[in-house]
Amino acid sequence: MVNQNKLSDGCSSSEDSSNSKESSRCSTPILDPERHDRLRDKMRRRIESGDKWFSLEFFPPRTSSGAVNLIARFDRMGTGGPLFIDVTWHPAGDPGSDKETSSMMIANTAVNYCGLDTILHITCCNQTKEHLTEHLRKAKRLGLKNIMALRGDPSGNEWQEEEEGFNYAVELVKHIRCEFEDYFDVCVAGYPTGHPEAASYEEDLRHLKEKVDAGADFIVTQLFFRAETFLKFLKDCRAIGIVCPILPGIFPIQGYHSLQQLVKLSRLEIPEEIKDVIEPIKENDAAIRNYGIELAVQMCKSLLDSGVVHGLHFYTLNREVATIEILKRLGMWNEDPRRLLPWAVSANPKRKVEDVRPIFWSSRPKSYIYRTQEWDEFPNGRWGNSSSPAFGELKDYYLFYLKSKRVKEELLKMWGEELTSEKSVFDVFTSYISGQPGPNGHKVSCLPWNDDPLAPETNLLKEQLEKVNRKGVLTINSQPNINGKPSTDPVVGWGPSGGYVFQKAYLEFFTSSENVAALLKVLKKYEPRVNYHIVNVKGKNITNIPELQPNAVTWGIFPGREIIQPTVVDPVSFMYWKDEAFALWIEQWAKLYEEESPSRMIIQYIHDNYYLINLVDNDFPLENCLWNIIDDMFELLQTSTEA
Repeated sequence: MVNQNKLSDGCSSSEDSSNSKESSRCSTPILDPERHDRLRDKMRRRIESGDKWFSLEFFPPRTSSGAVNLIARFDRMGTGGPLFIDVTWHPAGDPGSDKETSSMMIANTAVNYCGLDTILHITCCNQTKEHLTEHLRKAKRLGLKNIMALRGDPSGNEWQEEEEGFNYAVELVKHIRCEFEDYFDVCVAGYPTGHPEAASYEEDLRHLKEKVDAGADFIVTQLFFRAETFLKFLKDCRAIGIVCPILPGIFPIQGYHSLQQLVKLSRLEIPEEIKDVIEPIKENDAAIRNYGIELAVQMCKSLLDSGVVHGLHFYTLNREVATIEILKRLGMWNEDPRRLLPWAVSANPKRKVEDVRPIFWSSRPKSYIYRTQEWDEFPNGRWGNSSSPAFGELKDYYLFYLKSKRVKEELLKMWGEELTSEKSVFDVFTSYISGQPGPNGHKVSCLPWNDDPLAPETNLLKEQLEKVNRKGVLTINSQPNINGKPSTDPVVGWGPSGGYVFQKAYLEFFTSSENVAALLKVLKKYEPRVNYHIVNVKGKNITNIPELQPNAVTWGIFPGREIIQPTVVDPVSFMYWKDEAFALWIEQWAKLYEEESPSRMIIQYIHDNYYLINLVDNDFPLENCLWNIIDDMFELLQTSTEA
C-alpha cells in the first residue's frame, strides 16, 4: 500500500560493466558528503562545533524472534539520531558466524539494512590470532568500518592465556593496525575507577595510553554512578597525554536484578546513597526505572554542563523506553521528519555513491538491500538502462530480518482466520488503508508487501485508496503528485533546506484479469500521458514503454547542486520485483492456512490469475488522473455487464 517508508535501504546496479558505467557516469554529488565520513571525523567535527551527540549499545539476542525485535528497535531508535550504535561480542557460540543471532550478523544488519554507523566489539577471549584475523576480514567484507578492541571477560574466574592468541587489548589494536592499516576506526574501553585486575588506578591509565598509542581512535568507558568520577578520569587521561575523544558510558538503572548482575560483571560498588533509595523499592520495577531515569538525567546534565563532555554512550540492555526518555529530557532526541533522500541511506561505505533506486521495494526495503548486496557498483546520478541487473535470487530472501514481525496467530487475526471469497481479501486491504478494524475486528497494521504502518503522505491519498481497494484494486504502493513543495515539508520533504521536491503520481496494485481487459481499453485514451506496466505471474508483460527506459518519478532541486532524481520506475527491475511480489501471496499469506482449505485456495487463485500493474502520471503539475482511469475502468465494466 502506499509507500510507507519510500524505499528505505538498498541500492541498484548491473552485472554488465558497460551498463554499470552508464548508470554512474553522471556523478551527481551525494547530498550530504559527511554522511559517509569516518566515525572519528564525525566526532571531531561535533567537538569542534560544540555539538552534543549520543550513541547506543546493544547485545545480540538468543533467538531469531529476538533478532527480529532488536532490528525493529534499531529502526525506531535510529530515528532519534544516534552518532553510532555498537554491538557486543556474543559470549557463547561463534560470534562471527552467519547465524542471524551472531554479533557479526546483527552488526551487518544495523549497517546495511538499518543505515546505522555501527561498531562491532571483538574480544581476544578464546580466539586465536587466525580466528581474529578472519573475523576482521569478514567485517570488512560486510562493510563494517568500526571495531571496539577488547580483551574480553574470562569464561571462568581467571583469565586463561590463549595459545597463539592475544592476552591484552593493546595486542589486538596493534594487530588490527598491522593487518588492516587504517581501514578500521578502533575504539577501546576505559575504566573510570581503574580496571578491577589492574595493580592500581595509575597503572591502568598507563595501559589505556598504550592502547591509544597503538592506534585506538577513541575511548568508551565502563559504567559509573557519579559524574565527578568520570570528570576526574577524563582530567587524569588528559594529564598523561591521552587526547582522543573519551565517551562516558551511561547505564540507566532499569531494574534491581539487572543492576545487580551488571555490577557483578563489572565488579563495581553501588554508592550508598543509591542503595538507600533502591533497596526499599527493589520489587517495584516501575519505581526503579523512574528513579534510574531521573538519576541518569541529572548525571548527564552535570557531564554536559562541564564543557568537556560532548557525547554520551548509553548501555541500553536492548531496551528503549528509559534511554529515549532520558534523551528527550536532555533535548538530545532529534526526530527530524526530513530525509536525506526519499529512502534511508545505507551506512555501508561501498554504497556511498548510490543515490537512485527503483520505487517497487519502497515498502520492503530490507528485501531490496538483501537482493542487491553483492553488487560492486551502484547508480549515481541516474538509473542506467540496464539489460541485466544482477538482483540476487529469491530462494533465500526470507531471512530472519525479512520475515514478518508478527507470529502466525497475530497474522491470522489481522488477515482472516477464514476467507470466504475474494471480497474477504479486498476487505483486509481496505482496512489496512483506513486504519479501521478488519473483517475479524482486529486492526490490520501490515500486509505481506508492507512491513510497516503507512507513511504520512498516505493521508493525501487515503480517500481514493479506500475506494479502489474496496472494489478489488489492491494497492501495494503509491505516491501523490507533488509540484515544488519545500524540501522542509514534514510530509513529503527530503534533502537539504532551501530546495524543492517533485513527484509524479504513482500507483501499483493487483487486480483481476477481467479488470485488466477493461483497463487496457481505458488506458488508450490517456497515452502518452500515462505509462503502464501490466504483468502476471507467468511473466506476460504489457507495457507502452517498448524501449525499457527508466522513468524518474521523484526528483529535487537544491541550491548549488545538480538536480537529484532518486526514485525511478524501471521496467527491467520491475520484472524482478514481480517475482517477489507474487511469491508473497503464497509465502506469507496462503501458507497461514491448511492445504486444500478454502482460504488457501482463494489466495492461490489470486496469485494465479491476478495481474500486477504500475501506472505513472507524467503530467505532475496537473491533477492526478490515475483515479479517473480506475473510475473509467469500473464504469466500462458496469456498462459491459448491463449490455
